[in-house]
Amino acid sequence: MLRILQLKLPVVHTKTELEAAIRKELKLPPDAKLHYQIKKRSIDARKKQDIRYVYMIDIALPEQVENRILSKAKTGIASAPKEEYLFVPCGTKKMRHRPIVIGAGPAGLFCAYFLAKHGYRPIVIERGEAIEKRQRTVEHFWNTGCLDTDSNVQFGEGGAGTFSDGKLNTMVKDPSGRIRKVLELFAEHGAPEEILYVNKPHIGTDQLRFVISDMRRQMEEWGAEFRFSTKATDLFFDSEHRLYALEFNHTEKTDCEVAVAAIGHSARDTFEMLSKKPLAMENKAFAIGVRIEHPQDMINRSQYGSFADKLPAADYKLTHQTKLGRGVYSFCMCPGGFVVNASSEGHRLAVNGMSNHDRSERNANSALIVTVTPEDFSREQMNGVLAGVHFQKKWEELAYRQAGGNIPVQLLGDFFSGQTSASFGEVLPNIKGNYSFADIRNCLPGYVTESLKEGILEFDSKIHGFARPDAVLSGVETRTSSPIRILRSETLESSVAGFYPCGEGAGYAGGIMSAAVDGIKVFEAIASVYQA
Repeated sequence: MLRILQLKLPVVHTKTELEAAIRKELKLPPDAKLHYQIKKRSIDARKKQDIRYVYMIDIALPEQVENRILSKAKTGIASAPKEEYLFVPCGTKKMRHRPIVIGAGPAGLFCAYFLAKHGYRPIVIERGEAIEKRQRTVEHFWNTGCLDTDSNVQFGEGGAGTFSDGKLNTMVKDPSGRIRKVLELFAEHGAPEEILYVNKPHIGTDQLRFVISDMRRQMEEWGAEFRFSTKATDLFFDSEHRLYALEFNHTEKTDCEVAVAAIGHSARDTFEMLSKKPLAMENKAFAIGVRIEHPQDMINRSQYGSFADKLPAADYKLTHQTKLGRGVYSFCMCPGGFVVNASSEGHRLAVNGMSNHDRSERNANSALIVTVTPEDFSREQMNGVLAGVHFQKKWEELAYRQAGGNIPVQLLGDFFSGQTSASFGEVLPNIKGNYSFADIRNCLPGYVTESLKEGILEFDSKIHGFARPDAVLSGVETRTSSPIRILRSETLESSVAGFYPCGEGAGYAGGIMSAAVDGIKVFEAIASVYQA
């Protein structure tokens, strides 16, 4: 198998033209049959007057032909590496009870998926609802403001990523093939095939829910059991700090010696319960800030110039280091999407962003966030392992009060001048949930506000119009990553044997893909010790 590393074609081209370019690159006859696979497709927009698609192509040819091409090839053509995910369970220890996976977000789902596939018959407990009911509950909250604190944007089947963009890009390097396997399984269960090769794949909120429910049905066929509206409320361990039971919903005690804690970054009550156990935990840095909305066509024009109407909705990724050393950056950018009320607790308010698969809404939105550290928590007289949680709560409570329970919004120009907005300009917000004008500066630390101002002005030099006065800000974005980390050993167990911290909530991931990969790693750790 050969790999063409970079094959550039015009933005508008046909399949026939792609195949002709492959033959030309490999110096094959015009009528040569091709058996190829697109491994990656990205957009090279460095030259706005000549934007191109860039392909990575794997192609199968007779061995003697491949050898001939490789012997003459310069850069750009190589043997394709093997990327197949291979893991064979080798554990020998008998498990007296079925393993329990706590949480049905991407980390828990993928851990449970592989456990079920290999015969371990896991029980998956999830405090929220199954995706079908959860969708209706979340829509009801956005329409009425009536919040279900156990089933919402943060909690329920699929996890917080279900109401996002379904973004599947990750910075994780994983030569074992786990990343590719995650993408293949998403596609196998109904995600668009393009996620296997586009540079920044995404599924979209509207399609991700069907993928998740199809994965659940497959797991149930393999013997997995799903229990929704079920929360882990206690864990029990013996004198040697070995897990032997869990409590559900404060009423039911279940024996188990293996449990996976894929609890998500917003399970604050679970964090509090765990902090009282002999678990090694620590607080950690994360980031807070706002959502910003611009017209999507403005972003398209800035990124793609005259090619804007020929390419998919453009995204961006922006970073800045302030004069005082704070990191300011865009996060979870949602082309053609919505800002959403992502609250999960009464009298506290947090926002997030989401897009459907077609990314066709009028606005682009992104989080603009500033790094905060345990030193910042200490300045607020917040210490201990839950300091970051208390820090989040403070600003969410202020955000809730600023707009009477609605999402506080403010025009960017008014954010800079320090006044509450009175009306919108050309940019009309695209928000799921009720919103009201407020001064967002009152629900963020002063150093975050000043860092945002400096960063936004810098970003305007990179994207024309980014600092336009009528851009719409929404607050506050606090759930960027987990505020705690549950420490684990080389075997991926916590300081309580048999209890496996997993995914974003435990502090080992940052998005759908990295969480799913961590779920697979925890499966491997369990299957290396226990037999099915």
